[in-house]
Amino acid sequence: MNILPLIGRHQELFDDDIKNHEEELKRIVSTSRFLVIGGAGSIGQATTKEIFKRNPQKLHVVDISENNLVELVRDVRSSFGYIDGDFRTFALDIGSAEYDAFIQADGAYDYVLNLSALKHVRSEKDPYTLMRMINVNIFNTDKTIQQSIAKGVKKYFCVSTDKAANPVNMMGASKRIMEMFLMRRSGQIDISTARFANVAFSDGSLLHGFNKRIEKMQPIVAPNDIKRYFVIPKESGELCLMSCIFGANRDVFFPKLSESLHLITFAEIAEKYLKQLGYEPYICQSEDEARDKVAALSKE
Repeated sequence: MNILPLIGRHQELFDDDIKNHEEELKRIVSTSRFLVIGGAGSIGQATTKEIFKRNPQKLHVVDISENNLVELVRDVRSSFGYIDGDFRTFALDIGSAEYDAFIQADGAYDYVLNLSALKHVRSEKDPYTLMRMINVNIFNTDKTIQQSIAKGVKKYFCVSTDKAANPVNMMGASKRIMEMFLMRRSGQIDISTARFANVAFSDGSLLHGFNKRIEKMQPIVAPNDIKRYFVIPKESGELCLMSCIFGANRDVFFPKLSESLHLITFAEIAEKYLKQLGYEPYICQSEDEARDKVAALSKE
């Protein structure tokens, strides 16, 4: 599937930046050691691939999802083959004693990229998941920064969200507090971060849900009164890597709104998505109508 036309673009955002700085990126990556935390999520996988294809000395990837780590390894092997350096994945929870032991045993990295997060606003609806969000987004982040300082890491990068700007929900607030923790530690280690747009078709996103609904022959839901701006997964990886490598201490990176990066409704994307798959969109006025329509069409 070609994602760019679905989000109203025909060119990747960072094409020129990557071309202008490719040689420097290759030089720095190929002589450096990386730890990617949360590396099996959508942004994590995209970032890991950007590092991997530039042949790092060491690339260790940590994530709580064993299955996603397996798929990541299969993906990079199929796409890029092998690197000269040390590439390994570890199915660990960064809040665990096992992760602490892992860092204590090695921990020799030049760059640590923390891409782990609880990112859904709906996760704050109950107090138990909300506390998990606070632990992951704030306290685990601060713990990994302190470990990086103790191990002499050169640079710590952490991904944030556009919802951290004037937050109106706990997810955004947790990321804003996380940024404050980052700045608090910036006197001891160089810190940079990036605030993200929506990553189109990332795991758990509404657009990713389109694929699942079509796969299960279910109607898709797309609000027509909500506009967002989107980056594709590859762009998210490029932004993380460039922010980590080139960002000065305390820098916060974010994509700049322009004619290329503009707001678009989910409904617009849904119609383009269905047409790209060869379907004709049919707009329903209720969930019941949509389910009945799908049931009728499946019998034709």
